[in-house]
Amino acid sequence: MKSIWLVLVLGFLTNACYAVESAQKNNVVLILADDLGWSDLACYGSDLHETPHLDRLAGEHIRFNQAYAASPVCTPTRASILTGRHPARLNMTIWRENALNRGNRALLEPVTLDALPLEETTLAELLKQAGYYTAHVGKWHLGSAEAYPQPHGFDVNIGGTLWGAPQSFFYPFSGDHYFSDWRYVPDLEPGEEGDYLTDRLTDKAIEIMERHAGKRPFFLNICYHSVHTPIEGKPHLVRKYKDKIGKEQPTHHLNPDYAAMVESLDENVGRVLSRLDTLGIRDQTLVLFLSDNGGFINGSRLQNGMPVTSNAPLRSGKGSCYEGGVRVPMIIDLPGNNDVSRVIETPVTTCDLFPTLLSALGVAWPKELVLDGVDISSLWKSDEADLGRDALYFHYPHYYPTTTPVSAIRQGPWKLLQYFENQSVELYHLGDDPGEKENLAGSRRTELQRLLAQLENWRQSVLASMPESNPRKR
Repeated sequence: MKSIWLVLVLGFLTNACYAVESAQKNNVVLILADDLGWSDLACYGSDLHETPHLDRLAGEHIRFNQAYAASPVCTPTRASILTGRHPARLNMTIWRENALNRGNRALLEPVTLDALPLEETTLAELLKQAGYYTAHVGKWHLGSAEAYPQPHGFDVNIGGTLWGAPQSFFYPFSGDHYFSDWRYVPDLEPGEEGDYLTDRLTDKAIEIMERHAGKRPFFLNICYHSVHTPIEGKPHLVRKYKDKIGKEQPTHHLNPDYAAMVESLDENVGRVLSRLDTLGIRDQTLVLFLSDNGGFINGSRLQNGMPVTSNAPLRSGKGSCYEGGVRVPMIIDLPGNNDVSRVIETPVTTCDLFPTLLSALGVAWPKELVLDGVDISSLWKSDEADLGRDALYFHYPHYYPTTTPVSAIRQGPWKLLQYFENQSVELYHLGDDPGEKENLAGSRRTELQRLLAQLENWRQSVLASMPESNPRKR
């Protein structure tokens, strides 16, 4: 009997200590939008979209004005967030469905990985080891079943599959699913007629927060499909923006269906923040909002053929290594720092989130792990802080409607793009020309040669896959 009582007492004390330790840890809610452009939020300059919840988050906390996705398309950026490693180092430079497709253009695209390798150390794995409950909600797009969220450290996966986009945002689309039978969204059915996918994902996220608030720290990875195609807004919001466009005649954002999707995204971010408040855990929760790449500007599934969005004043959009393709909105709310309100101009990248979040939570990562991101927490105190890196790099050796295969480097105000199909080089001074309108490659040869050499050295150091000449196109 004594031994039994001893075991029970020790178990009670262990659980009590775990509860105290857990209560002292901060939660993390990482909210990732899909294809949301840098200027799609009102606080970033949209002349149509209404985003009051994100505007307030940005106005009261930390807004990054020069945050960059590690890639101009979705899958590689998502991998960079979870690992802190550059897509070129991971050999994941294009979305899953096209990773094995070389194409048949002037250059053959490299064959790359179509799934995040299980050998990679993820943010979820390290937080789970540190006692966190880890939950993924929404888009995954990092591989098929063997590379789903659970094998990468998430306790639960709601909605994450190999697919990158829904067939429809409204329930039902085909049979009893938001997706057709071959694009199944787990754990979201049965639904009711007219249910909106963005709302339902938020419902699930809120359930997770309610279940674990005050009991165990959690890492909640909310990856909305909004505002990716198909462009489907709620009808009453579409009508609202049609009327607004007619009255105000905006210059850049002209798509009422897309504007409705942006507002629904904002509304659901507001729901998440509101529930953190009502649960009494907002001050113990790090909230991060960002997008996976620039806004989609090429065509539309709308019958009128209207462009989906505009990234003005930035050039181009999704798929491109111009600013419109890689610069993204990013906002962070730090635990217990509700009086912090700043705009940070220092360039940062999605690779930085891995070391920064772990550092903020007091969680160590393996010393032997090679990271491309750096801890940017020193920027909370000073925008002049030295992050200890010389440049940001981008590598997209693939075709897209906005680009041919390209690499790019940003160092200080200078940005260089190198295109592989015709070996052309472009050089811009972003301080004077954020819209990348004046190519200085012909007049600033010293900067051009220096950045070109540095870009080549970096590609070699990460073993970046390169396109090859297509013998059939010679």
